[in-house]
Amino acid sequence: MKKVIVLGAGLVGKTMALDLAKNFDVTAIDINEQALSELSKAGIKTTKADLTNATVLSNLLEPQDLVIGAVPGFMGFETCKTVIKAGKNMVDISFFPEDPFQLDELAKQHKVTVVTDCGVAPGMGNIILGYHNKKMKVNSYECLVGGLPLVREWPYEYKAVFSPIDVIEEYIRPARYVQNGSIVVKEALSDAELIHFNGVGTLESWNSDGLRSLIKTMSHIPDMIEKTLRYPGCVEYLRVLRESGFFSYEEVDVKGVRIRPIDVTAKLLFPKWKLKPGEEEFTVMRIRMTGEENGQAKKIEYYLLDRTEKNGTLSMARTTGYTCTAVANLVAEGKFNGTGICPPEYLGEEPSHFNFILNYLKERNVIYKSSSF
Repeated sequence: MKKVIVLGAGLVGKTMALDLAKNFDVTAIDINEQALSELSKAGIKTTKADLTNATVLSNLLEPQDLVIGAVPGFMGFETCKTVIKAGKNMVDISFFPEDPFQLDELAKQHKVTVVTDCGVAPGMGNIILGYHNKKMKVNSYECLVGGLPLVREWPYEYKAVFSPIDVIEEYIRPARYVQNGSIVVKEALSDAELIHFNGVGTLESWNSDGLRSLIKTMSHIPDMIEKTLRYPGCVEYLRVLRESGFFSYEEVDVKGVRIRPIDVTAKLLFPKWKLKPGEEEFTVMRIRMTGEENGQAKKIEYYLLDRTEKNGTLSMARTTGYTCTAVANLVAEGKFNGTGICPPEYLGEEPSHFNFILNYLKERNVIYKSSSF
């Protein structure tokens, strides 16, 4: 049985470890003992370790066949680099801010496969676009996506599955999109608009930096955009906090102590953003593509509305995690063996991979419905 190591045992890392344990010998690594204890009770092998220590990480990787990256974004790039130097294949969901293609040459030198950004969006959205890009001439791509609590609670009406600083990063990282063949850069939280979604109601969308690798790999598509979804009104609170400096990484002096405002903000917001026991949430994603196929105009929509399972497994953990574990199965079994940095759209280009991932998700009740619009 092949050995798979999961780096990070948070809500998504835990979900992936449990899923992968059905087919592989899984070990989960984290510095948080409580997170690991939950997996230990489920029969998963665990090790407490500081993953920021490259030497420690390299030693842990040595006996493994495949690495799953689920560390916070600020750790992702260096973690990925260490994995590559260890000569191990990797599927990663850390969504680190650095350009992953900086590691492409290194990965090719070590002859390893590294699938980056392999979550729901970025991730499944890329896979869907990669598939249709091979079948048709795509003229436009729009992805609207968000994970939200079922019950709206003042003031933020939002709960976080990921690390608080990673969530805040969405609110401060400049948003890139493509319009008329040119890259446009705007501040995050800009161009807010209200949109109705079946089964959900009205949500507010705003610019976020979710296209990532697509800007490079799909540069021939003249119009591409990704926007994040929240309940109406949430964006205004976030803009006030950002403009007031609460999301800043620049240290300030408070009674002789140097602190980063973002660290204090994350500490204060995490209790408010943390899901309570038994609290439910949902994931909604709508992808629309236009173009031409076989000389005919084509409009395609993919729609996902996924909710917390009855057993308590969170929707965002499932939709993100199971996309990653589907791809992990393809890589572990040698069915996808691209060398170097391989963003998810590369997976979608092969119909058998695309169908495997869709079916893998469907078996776990994560269902993408496609139609014309």
